[in-house]
Amino acid sequence: MTRTLHLNAFLMGVGHHEAAWRHPRTDPRRVTDVRHFQELARIAERGTLDSLFLADGLSVGPNPRHNIQAVFEPLTLLASLAAVTEHIGLIATVSTTYNEPFHVARKFASLDHLSGGRAGWNIVTSAQEREAVNFNRDSHPAHADRYRRAAEFVDVAIKLWDSWEDDALVFDTTAGVFADTDRVHEVAHRGPEFQVRGPLNIPRGPQGRPLLVQAGSSPDGTAFAARYAEAVFTAQQTLADGQSFYAELRRQVAAAGRDPDLVKVLPGIAPVLGGTEAEARALAAELEELIVPDYAVAQLSGMLGIDLTGLPLDGPLPELPAAGTVQAHQSRYQLVTELARREQLTIRQLIGRLGGGRGHRVVAGTPEQVADQIELWFTQGAADGFNIMPPHLPGGLADFVDHVVPVLRSRGLFRTEYSGRTLREHYGLPRPASAYAASALVPA
Repeated sequence: MTRTLHLNAFLMGVGHHEAAWRHPRTDPRRVTDVRHFQELARIAERGTLDSLFLADGLSVGPNPRHNIQAVFEPLTLLASLAAVTEHIGLIATVSTTYNEPFHVARKFASLDHLSGGRAGWNIVTSAQEREAVNFNRDSHPAHADRYRRAAEFVDVAIKLWDSWEDDALVFDTTAGVFADTDRVHEVAHRGPEFQVRGPLNIPRGPQGRPLLVQAGSSPDGTAFAARYAEAVFTAQQTLADGQSFYAELRRQVAAAGRDPDLVKVLPGIAPVLGGTEAEARALAAELEELIVPDYAVAQLSGMLGIDLTGLPLDGPLPELPAAGTVQAHQSRYQLVTELARREQLTIRQLIGRLGGGRGHRVVAGTPEQVADQIELWFTQGAADGFNIMPPHLPGGLADFVDHVVPVLRSRGLFRTEYSGRTLREHYGLPRPASAYAASALVPA
């Protein structure tokens, strides 16, 4: 079977570059205007992209004086985008550390129904210490503890989505029977973190369960993805690193008894486009020139879990602890520290490199050059697709759809039209049967 490239539009404010809001190609006032995001959704669907993706955090960023990248609660926003689109998938980030399974399962089942089967959940455990104090805690749980909770959380959510069998709704108006209660099940979960009786108070969605996505490349994150994820959003800077992660994840997926071909790997890529390479590099330089150092240093401090305030910008990073000993986002911590060490970057140079993609690859060039990089990683065992992170919005997304997508189509790498209606169909993934269905209960 021929592999199909998957492209996901990662939407963030008026652009992924941290200085995008200061650039004349954007209007920062639109970050609270739903029409801005509806326009982006229509552009992405025009390009037949697989899905839209919204990140989220549960606290204000480190320095709102200079930028705030996420405003709307993602599930609420995606519900509004479902109303103005027909095909494109809708993936929201929700933390398992500061939520409850019943709430989350209900919200995603609702979005799946409202969108006709286009919902996806990007499962995160929250990486920022400052989120804890918004939820009756003095400190953030340890990294391993967050992943243990996440595993039980997802187990409970799956039980809740399956608690209504597909044919539970009868609608027998003559007999007065709305649902067959033999096909509606209590989940009766009792575990270390959660006690949930169930069933869910919404029937099973069109996809059965939303697409499950995981973001992160730490050892705990990769093991979690191998067990649960159907798509993985990741960040690697080099082809060799991408190939290594791709191979290791597939090995762990197979070891978990799952089919590696049913887990899609999508690294992030921030394409800075121009009619010529020189034009693209000039735009990248314009954006970098607009970076506010105070904000960028605060962002970098958050990535590393270490306060860098006051250190000389033209000096190196201080001596840092090993990746496994910090409570920050461990895979991003390792990526950033290795980047700084490999290229011997000063703090100023490092924040310039990170400003466009927060550790994801930034590729400045023509549409053909960007398509070359996408094709290279796709054909050389480093990716099944990409999370597209336009540096400025809406123009950066429109440029990608209007100029890069046609190149990918001409090379036979990407669809020219949607062949399915659900997000699972876009990703080539089966609809899971309910754990309570008769076919699922028959011994192997």
